[in-house]
Amino acid sequence: MAENADLIKLYSARILALAADIPYHARLDAPQASVKRRSPLCGSTVTVDLDMQDGRVSRFGQDVKACALGQAAAAILGQAVIGRSASELAQARDELRAMLTQDGPIPAAPFAGYEVLLPAREYRNRHASILLALDAAAEASAEAFAAAQAR
Repeated sequence: MAENADLIKLYSARILALAADIPYHARLDAPQASVKRRSPLCGSTVTVDLDMQDGRVSRFGQDVKACALGQAAAAILGQAVIGRSASELAQARDELRAMLTQDGPIPAAPFAGYEVLLPAREYRNRHASILLALDAAAEASAEAFAAAQAR
């Protein structure tokens, strides 16, 4: 019974509201980079498309097929991604992973919205889904940045 109460707290109204309103929720036509990530445990998937200009994300799209926690994480990413560099996205990914797995602090602004997912620390089986969008965005931005440097 207590476990059910904990799960109800985990899926708070804030998380459900984020999950229902994911910014940039459509794929891009002809993106500079596209990365798909899948959580083998739950089957959630996120595909991120993006373009970079002057080393910063200029266009972004995402296709999210995940649980409410993965959707909420994608929504938080969508709120902050435009204008971010590949290194900022990698740092946010690393900070979110540390927050979930090592009791690390909440990611720095503009990614502080991930604090809503603090209750998920206790649910290791949910971590992969939460990390999908940021993992994919960090990889896609690194790919787009490297491609631009090679030109």
